[in-house]
Amino acid sequence: MDPSHGASPSLEAMAQALDATGDFLVLRRFVPPTTYDGPSPSGVRRGLIVDVETTGLDWSTDAIIEFGAVPFEFDREGRVYDVHAPLEFFEDPGRPIPDDVIALTGITDAMVRGQRIDDAAVQAALDSASLVIAHNAGFDRKFLERRFPAFAQKHWACSQTEVAWERFGCRGRKLDYLMFRCCGLFHTGHRAADDCQATLHVLATPRNGEQSPLQGLLESARRTTHRVWATASPFDSKDTLRSRGYKWHGGSAQRAKAWYRDLGDREAMQAELEWLREAVYAPAPSAATTQEFTAKERYSERTGP
Repeated sequence: MDPSHGASPSLEAMAQALDATGDFLVLRRFVPPTTYDGPSPSGVRRGLIVDVETTGLDWSTDAIIEFGAVPFEFDREGRVYDVHAPLEFFEDPGRPIPDDVIALTGITDAMVRGQRIDDAAVQAALDSASLVIAHNAGFDRKFLERRFPAFAQKHWACSQTEVAWERFGCRGRKLDYLMFRCCGLFHTGHRAADDCQATLHVLATPRNGEQSPLQGLLESARRTTHRVWATASPFDSKDTLRSRGYKWHGGSAQRAKAWYRDLGDREAMQAELEWLREAVYAPAPSAATTQEFTAKERYSERTGP
């Protein structure tokens, strides 16, 4: 598989000559492959990479203007096989697209006018998928569950937060940076299907003899999240909580505002509850609560952040 096969031999020779000097780094344009580890053998599973472009950041009030998805075949070890044709749909939000969204995505009111996502096509792709992946699942899942309730029944994984990209020499997690750092390529970002194909490529590409990023993502997706909520914690404990790794949840219809922390196992969760009792709530009784969930609920509004 050669993702730069579009370059002419003469241009590729020039690029190699520049690379060889050590003074230049030439990036090739990403050309999406149709297969990675060859044709799909029997017994593989199907994944679905998804991405949405929207009128804003609030899933409860903003609307999807573009949906993209790429179905692909994979095995338990994180090897990717056949990649299927992407799904690409615009949708009219029934309101003007904000200027900053147009500048970021290139999607205009004229492009979406009268358009609608093909619900049947999305449902068919979803029915065959055992795992849904997004590069910011905490954003995409909430929008998609609102628009397509069937997404709530699927297992989800986040390629942005659940891969230890530092192991692959990456100090950032933005998709265009990962494409450059892990693959030596560039792509046209902020269009839904393009971003899906790029996400799959960085997940399928091993680096420095490591396991593929997809393998690490699958291992993470199989784990249970153990979350501790420092509910009704004293205001003056915020710096203590932040320094220990707690994050702030600004509140929703399902949950009040609170600090929270995710931990690796139940024993760590119990130890954290003891720490909260002594370091945050004492001498008053602890008001901390706990929550456990899997990839079936992770990133959904049902579980908070």
